[in-house]
Amino acid sequence: MNDIQIRPTAPTDLSRLMGLDHSTRSEFVWQLELRREPGQVAANFREVRLPRPIPLTYPYDPYSLADEWTRKSMMFTAFRGPDLIGYMALVGRGAEVTWVTDLVVTASARRLGVGSALLITAQDWASERGARRLMLEMQAKNLPAIRLAQKHGYEFCGYNDHYYSTQDVALFFVRALK
Repeated sequence: MNDIQIRPTAPTDLSRLMGLDHSTRSEFVWQLELRREPGQVAANFREVRLPRPIPLTYPYDPYSLADEWTRKSMMFTAFRGPDLIGYMALVGRGAEVTWVTDLVVTASARRLGVGSALLITAQDWASERGARRLMLEMQAKNLPAIRLAQKHGYEFCGYNDHYYSTQDVALFFVRALK
């Protein structure tokens, strides 16, 4: 999709970003299985097909996002013509790691390369600032995001149980930059 335009987010974009549908659907989940034995804990994830697709609500309150966005290191907004079709928020954590904390693409623009274009923009931005790794976080139920991370060479590197206010498991994927 060659007509994607990505630019730094402007203050005038924020109300439109909050109005985006942040939900998605998933037919699979990464199910966490914990085994505790004396002296060790084993955590395994396995991809499980659900009996039917589930709606997946965004793990953050979309109406409080604008307050959170003021604490981000950078945000980028994606457009197709005049239409806002997605955005991404980044947090630089020291010189080592930049985190993608939000990556949202409108339903009508999914599977058209918008998420990929935003990730490439994040990688370039983080590299230019000396970051050595780019980290993604996502819900364990968000298979489309997991697939996007894997497609771009990100590797699973950890999880946090009950990470979000929704009590969902967060998965973390990382990619080395240059």
